[in-house]
Amino acid sequence: MLKVQHTDRAGSRNQIQIRMSSEKRNKLSEIFKLAWQFVKRNGYKLSEALKCAWLNIKLKAEMKKRIVKFYFQKIDGSLREAYGTMNPDIIPAPTGTRKPADTVQTYFDTEKQEYRCFKKANLIRIA
Repeated sequence: MLKVQHTDRAGSRNQIQIRMSSEKRNKLSEIFKLAWQFVKRNGYKLSEALKCAWLNIKLKAEMKKRIVKFYFQKIDGSLREAYGTMNPDIIPAPTGTRKPADTVQTYFDTEKQEYRCFKKANLIRIA
């Protein structure tokens, strides 16, 4: 349900409010799709899946702005500390083309100076 507020300023306030509510709705939709993916593929309980989905969305948003320190569990079970970013001002242009996978998060590792990825379900925390 959209809340529309009429103003005298040629509807500019209406457009801003509609745009903000659709952005929020899109973000929530992305979070719930990711959480449901964790439930189906990884056997998470819905509460665990939602926490992990929120963490992934927050990490993605922060990495678009700056270099972020975060932790994830590697395939072998060990814990990995990573410093990564997705800021286009910092990262080099990708050289090859790969089909994007919805189960992994790709990032530019600033310590190794290479593109890396991890399973979204294995994200532990953001420092």
